[in-house]
Amino acid sequence: MENPFELILDKLNTIEHLLRNVKNEEKESIPLPEIFNMNQATEYVSLSKSAIYKMTAGRDIPHFKRGKILYFKRSDLDEWMTQYRISTRAEIEKEAADYLIRKRKLKR
Repeated sequence: MENPFELILDKLNTIEHLLRNVKNEEKESIPLPEIFNMNQATEYVSLSKSAIYKMTAGRDIPHFKRGKILYFKRSDLDEWMTQYRISTRAEIEKEAADYLIRKRKLKR
């Protein structure tokens, strides 16, 4: 006779796998709009409303305003989120090596 706990774990793993598939299908089937309202923007960039309001007041985040309502273009938010990329250690080492090579060529 098989261990009942193992049966339960197997069934839970199966359920978890099915839920992940359903979640992925939902993400794929719902296209993101090009223009976000405040609620959609907060969810998209994972920030609070107050943080986004503060950034719009300081003109730190690209946005549009029609009356009192704020709108955000998805492509602008994508660009804003990725503008301060941190280089990897390997990229920094490569840049340093390239710099030293160029510097040595200039001395000759």
